[in-house]
Parts: sequence; structure tokens; C-alpha cells
Amino acid sequence: MTSIPIRLLLAGEGAIAGIHMQALERIEDVEVACLVGGVDEDARIFAHEWKIPEVSLDYEASLARDDIDAVILATPSQLHASQAAQAIDSGKHVLAEIPMSLNLADAERLTERAERSDRVGMVAHTRRFNAPHREIKRRIQRGEFHLQHLVSETYFFRRQNLNMHGNPRSWTDNLLWHHACHSVDLFAWLLDDFDLEVWGSAGPPHAELGIPMDMNIGLRSHAGVMATLVLSFNHHGPFGGFYRYIGEEDTLQAFRDELKDHRGAVVPLEGSGFEYQDREFIAAICEGRRPEAAFSDCLPTMRLLDRLEALMANSGG
Repeated sequence: MTSIPIRLLLAGEGAIAGIHMQALERIEDVEVACLVGGVDEDARIFAHEWKIPEVSLDYEASLARDDIDAVILATPSQLHASQAAQAIDSGKHVLAEIPMSLNLADAERLTERAERSDRVGMVAHTRRFNAPHREIKRRIQRGEFHLQHLVSETYFFRRQNLNMHGNPRSWTDNLLWHHACHSVDLFAWLLDDFDLEVWGSAGPPHAELGIPMDMNIGLRSHAGVMATLVLSFNHHGPFGGFYRYIGEEDTLQAFRDELKDHRGAVVPLEGSGFEYQDREFIAAICEGRRPEAAFSDCLPTMRLLDRLEALMANSGG
């Protein structure tokens, strides 16, 4: 790592921005120089909590600063594509929160722009960096674990537009392009196979939020490995992504950075997925290399989501 700190612009003052700050505090040679917020009071409270020296509500002006090296986008999903493109055009490295966009066309345009640039462009496909999923992939690649069926359960807010801390959101989340993106990408990445058979359906739109609150998705590889995804915004109980890996040798359960075997015994693993992800972004900048989860690496997942969206629309879901 260089002794000259990478100076970051953090865009967004919501729950996911706080998770990034927790990770960045453990990474050397990084300084969050400025926060760009959406709501002035909320942004100033967030900046005070995390000791960020400057606050702005002007993203474009902040990008124009010569002393900013890179941007982390922790903004509402509908802003990711345009803000990432602005960052690249301003000569900044960029880590965009998942999803990179809410449609395939924007994802393709953004990826093309990123590939023409010499800047590091990366998407926060965090499941690729969580220790349990990396361990599963290692076992699959070494022939130690033969996956038969991945069962994924994703639960988030309970019929109200709240973030992970239970605070009101100013924007509406997307069950397919955001939450399903995590698990669709994970399955394809695990198998190194993005040419999957896909099917799925969505429940009726919520009367006020205008989005489906429940969804089921099926995936199948050419080798016959299955994935079943269940997603709900109607769920009572804990939220998050829960993964059950049913394999020939064992059944393993993953939640965040913890992995258990079929007896419930914890498999010893180390590391935080968010920290590993953000470290990868900073390391790629310092080393002048392509990061894991570059825009082009994640584009095939967006194509799968586009196919799913079309299938759901055609089925009336």
C-alpha cells in the first residue's frame, strides 16, 4: 500500500454508508475526505458520527475536486448508473453499491464507459467477498464439495419502506434488481456459469409502494445444479440473506460471514465480506489493476435479471 492516503468521496448517508464506514476504518491509507448527502441534517449527523470533515449536497461539484481520488456510491439504487458514469467521466475510481443499475440497457452503457476508462470501476457484489461463499467456491473448485441445490431465502422490510436499521427511506427498494441480484450473482459466480436456465414469478404490486412484495426464482446450470430463491418484503422475523448449500458431502448454512455444517457446528472462517470488498477496491487503485467484481464481471448477472424480468412480465407476475 502507498503511504499517501487514498482520498474518498462517500455519497450517501444511509444504512449501507455506515457499513462502508465500519469497513474503511479498518483499512490503512484511506481517508474519507467528504460526504455528499441527500438530506442536509441527516448528512451532517452522519458526518459528525464518523468524523468526516466536509459535507456537501452537490455531487457534481464534489466530483470536480482535484483532491478526491475515488468515490463510493451508497446512494439510492436508481442513482447508481448515472452517478457512477459521472464519477468515471470525472476521472475518479468508483465503487458502486449493488445494483449497478435498475435495467440492462443502463448496465451495458455503464460497463462500456468503465471499460474505456483507465479508472478502477467496481460493483459491491458483496456475496462474492463473504468468507462462507468464498469457502464454498474453493471447495467446489477443488472437488471437495459437489453442490446439488442452493436454497436462498431473502427477507427485508415488513411492508414498510424502511432501511436495515428500521429508519424511513426516501426511495423505494427493488426486490429483483437489488435483492435477487445478490443471490443470482452468487450462484452464477460460484459455478463460473452465467448461461443459466431461469424462471420465476412475482406477487401482485403493493397498493402504496407499487412493487411486488414476494418473488420466487429458479436457476439451473448446464450441469443440472439447481438454485431456488425465495424473496419477501412481507416476512415476519429477522431479515437478511440465508443460504443453504445442499451438496453430496454435506449441507452447509451461510448467513453473512458465518458458515455452519448440517449439525450446526460453526466452520472456522475469518474476515468481513464488506471489509474484504472495500479492501479490494482500495488495493486495485493502489496496484493499478482490475478489481474483482468489475463492472464487466457483473454485467452477465444483469442479463440474467433482464431475462427474469421479461419472464415475470409475460406471466403476469
